[in-house]
Amino acid sequence: MRNLPNLLSLGRLLATIPLVALVLINTAPAYLGATVLFALGSVTDTLDGRLARRYHLVSRLGVFLDLTADKVFVSAALIALVQVRMVPAWIAIVIVTREFLVSGLRSLAAAQGVVIPAGAAGKQKTLLTLTAIGGILLARGLGGATAFPLGLSTSEKAPTAFADYLLAVSDVLLLLAVLWTLYSALDYLRGAWGVLTGPVKEG
Repeated sequence: MRNLPNLLSLGRLLATIPLVALVLINTAPAYLGATVLFALGSVTDTLDGRLARRYHLVSRLGVFLDLTADKVFVSAALIALVQVRMVPAWIAIVIVTREFLVSGLRSLAAAQGVVIPAGAAGKQKTLLTLTAIGGILLARGLGGATAFPLGLSTSEKAPTAFADYLLAVSDVLLLLAVLWTLYSALDYLRGAWGVLTGPVKEG
């Protein structure tokens, strides 16, 4: 029980490898497998932190594994979807850049003895991103293909089946996730502005 949260985080990190492999196979059965794997990874994203806090199992290693697994799992899935032309590169760039920005701000703040907590916008961004990616994987597993604006086109045809509409809805959610990504980045910048503009503590 003591190591369960860490094992869940580590499992999510290791699951990134087969998840990416399944996406790159780029077939309907592989996407269904990727959907199951992504759903399980998304559940552990919430579960490991809750277990650690509830049973007072929070540790430095656990925090490191949790944060690393979260970023690697989602970023790798997005980049894999870019390679198979299911997601435009600019969306992955925006989301991944935000992660670098937040990590840098938190590291700088921690060096100055300041803790920047996760805000509501960041949690909402995570939920939207996970839901959108999961929806895209499932839609492709069901054979979905539909045209969509802003570089999210996956086919020349208009939606006709459930999987097509699911893919279109997931694309919309991904665009919303980008907007929340930008908003949460600005929110973090605002919260860390005093650290960025203040004097550097020495010693």
